[in-house]
Parts: sequence; C-alpha cells; structure tokens
Amino acid sequence: MNMQVQSPAQTGNTVSNAVLEVSDLCVTYGKVEALSNANLRVGQGQIVTVIGPNGAGKTTLLSAIMGVLGSRGRVAFDGSLEAVPEVEVMVSRGLGLVPEKRELFGSMSVADNLLLGAFQRHRSGKRDYAATQAEVYELFPRLWERRDQLAATLSGGERQMLAVGRALMAKPKLLMLDEPSLGLAPLITREIFRIITTLRQHGVSILLVEQNARAALRVADYAYVLETGQIAMQGPAAQLADDPRVIEAYLGLASKHQEMLAG
Repeated sequence: MNMQVQSPAQTGNTVSNAVLEVSDLCVTYGKVEALSNANLRVGQGQIVTVIGPNGAGKTTLLSAIMGVLGSRGRVAFDGSLEAVPEVEVMVSRGLGLVPEKRELFGSMSVADNLLLGAFQRHRSGKRDYAATQAEVYELFPRLWERRDQLAATLSGGERQMLAVGRALMAKPKLLMLDEPSLGLAPLITREIFRIITTLRQHGVSILLVEQNARAALRVADYAYVLETGQIAMQGPAAQLADDPRVIEAYLGLASKHQEMLAG
C-alpha cells in the first residue's frame, strides 16, 4: 500500500493564517524512526484530518506536537515557534488534546472532570470557568443530565463527549482529537462527527486523527495520509475521497462497514 509521496509545493495546505505549522518533524524510538520528516498545516477555522492504517504513526504525530514525546523538527503554533514543545506551555497557549484512551477520572463526577479542564486557565488568573462549563453543557446536553454521575458509570459515547468537553474547558485555539470514534456504536459515531463540525462553527480549529477514513474525509477541509511514519498523500479532503488510491486502500470493499459508521 505504498502511495507515491506528493510534493507539498503541489498539494500543500496553503492557508495564509495557519494556527499550526509542523515542519520536518521526526520521532525516533531507539533506532526506529516512527515519524519521518512530517510536514503539516492547520489553518484558522479548519478541520484537518490525518488518516492511515494502524501503526502508521498517527498518535505519535499528535504526541510530538503536544510535547508528550521528544522530537526533532519545527512546531509553530499560533505564531510562535516551539523548538522543543512542552506540554504545559502548549496547553497554556491554547493547544488541546483528547487522547485515544480519553483518560478521565472515573471516581470523579462529570462536573468535576470538566472543572479540571479549566485548571490551567484558573491558575493563570482567569475565572470564567462557570460560563465555559455552561457552553459545554449547551453543546453536550447529555453531560448536563449526567453532571452528578461518576465518569466511570458513563457509556462509551458519553465518555468521549466528556473528554472533548473537558478539553474545551481550556478554551483551546486548536483541538487535536485522537481516534474519537474508536469503539463507538454507529449512531454515537455520527453524533461525535456532528459535534466536530459544530466546534468549527464555534471558532475552534481541529486536527483529527481517525481510522474511519470515510467519516473523517466527509467532515474535513484538508487531509493527510500517513503511512509507515511518512506523509504519503495530501490534498483537499473531497479530492482525496475521490482518489482511486485512497478509495482502494481506505474506502473500498474492505472498508464498506465504514459507510454505516460515517452516516
């Protein structure tokens, strides 16, 4: 499934107001290069998706941008260049990450999990968490209904909503979502992707890593295909959705069940 690398000059996501610009990003585990010279851009108000098979390096890419993993290369976020991204700095400057495992505090209530998301803003002197929490409840009415329940008692879809809501409490300029549809029923998957589109309307830029290529390409403006640690293809999402190579690898008969999940 080796797709020919396309020149960024030909197909680059040429947005003038990039909120995130990643250049030649590399991550090495021992002697293995898990991510090799990745170049990626997310514009203000854009939904950009990274699709690819298991083990391609998608989660590694997000972790390196966030500063969770050490890397080489350049990460420019919201106008500032981060030679070596650090998690706390990136969060304080408006980068949010919803990890694949969601990492909620199961023994705490929904409301308290949300409040934890505002910790960094509270520490920097901002006291607007009540208004932000009200906005999250408006976006996720189910979280309002479950606000006093322990996070451990929520369904998979509700846990994903809580994970996204908690990230929104930090008022991110860019929200990175790692496999938001993983393990969710088709109906809930459709709801999550509807919410992703709504977030963009609220002014949040989104970098979406997703195995459900069909659903991801449907909501995204621009897409990158990551294979064995390298960007193999890129282009406007609608264009990639019609590309025979993408159809064969990700949207063909083998992925027919994704049609149901994409909704």
